[in-house]
Amino acid sequence: GSWWQLFKDPQFDDLETKAVAANQNLRAAYARLQQARAETRIARADLFPTITASALAERARTSPNSPRFPPGDLTTGNDFNLEGDFSYELDLWGRVRNEVASAKASQQAGAADLASLTLSIQAELATDYFNLRSDDTQQLLVDQAVEDYRQSLQLTQYRYGAGAVPLGDVAQAQAQVENAMTQAADIHLLRAQAMHAIAVLIGENPSSFRIPASPLPLDLTPPGVDTDLPSALLERRPDVAEAERRVASANAQIGVARAAYFPQFSLDATAGLNSTRASNWLSAPSRFWSFGPQLTVPIFEGGRLLAQTERARAQYSEQVAQYRNTVLTAYQNVEDSVAALRQLEQEAQTAAAAVTAAGVALQQAQYRYNAGAVTYLEVSSAETTALQAQLSAANIQTRRFNATVALIKALGGGWQVSDPLLSYN
Repeated sequence: GSWWQLFKDPQFDDLETKAVAANQNLRAAYARLQQARAETRIARADLFPTITASALAERARTSPNSPRFPPGDLTTGNDFNLEGDFSYELDLWGRVRNEVASAKASQQAGAADLASLTLSIQAELATDYFNLRSDDTQQLLVDQAVEDYRQSLQLTQYRYGAGAVPLGDVAQAQAQVENAMTQAADIHLLRAQAMHAIAVLIGENPSSFRIPASPLPLDLTPPGVDTDLPSALLERRPDVAEAERRVASANAQIGVARAAYFPQFSLDATAGLNSTRASNWLSAPSRFWSFGPQLTVPIFEGGRLLAQTERARAQYSEQVAQYRNTVLTAYQNVEDSVAALRQLEQEAQTAAAAVTAAGVALQQAQYRYNAGAVTYLEVSSAETTALQAQLSAANIQTRRFNATVALIKALGGGWQVSDPLLSYN
């Protein structure tokens, strides 16, 4: 589903829509799904009879020195042949049915794989997008800090010119400005890289792709998530559904391997017209036909059938183990994301309190500095603490958004319980 609409961001909605439509990895995965669907139709075709027709008109010369050449016969002659063939295998032991079941389960696994990749790309885009918005917020904070530091530098230079402060205060203020400008440039680089990553995810050229700056307000919180969630949600996770379908496919292959122990029954029929002259080729005396059942029984295979069965069982055991591991990983992902959301909510509260306290401390330091009671070092330290508190709050905000995205991904894309098999066909 369109889970990203929970964040109520039109630009984000537009990017997610583009990613689903234009991402090249998704196009490749869709092509793989089409291959799996074709494989299912190929396997299902064996449930029906095979009817073929062929026509032949040729003139050939036979060597009279051949040991099979009838004495006195003509060495050169014509052969006109028109025939149809009918063949049908009686699926008494379920070989074909199990092949179809295996192919169908593999097709459903392919659909789940496509859904899993889609969800991963959507979540990756969401993470890049909120990192980009966080960079915008931090850029705004650092740019404002640079402007404030420059004003402080100018004031300190005036006071140094008046002999009120030592040269060290000027150097301290200058270093503070330069450090903030370096930090601003680094944030600008991170934003550019996040924007380029988004461009690739939506299938656009990074060199020409642009997203206008739009800082996240520091008081903005991600949408709430009910953490009292049913475990049945994990059944609709694409990777869990895919692993379960792989188990079903491997189980059907055991049936295919076991059916090889039993006789194969088939009905074969051939009818047509054959003549050495075109003038009577299509006449009634030229017709021929044959019909009869065919039985094929394995007598000695050198242990091949036993080895094939053991391989099928081992592949089934492998898929079962992978399925169980996928389920355990799914529980871990959910628990990690829920724990992160709870912890980050508490951190957001303490970070907000730190921003308030740092702002008060900075104001008091500026008062004391203007009164000549302290050096600029105390003001610089207070300004640095205030900026770091704001940046820390912005970072926690981004982590909360990303943790929400991670939880949505861990739950398979939302909160509604549904039957996965209805989706992966």
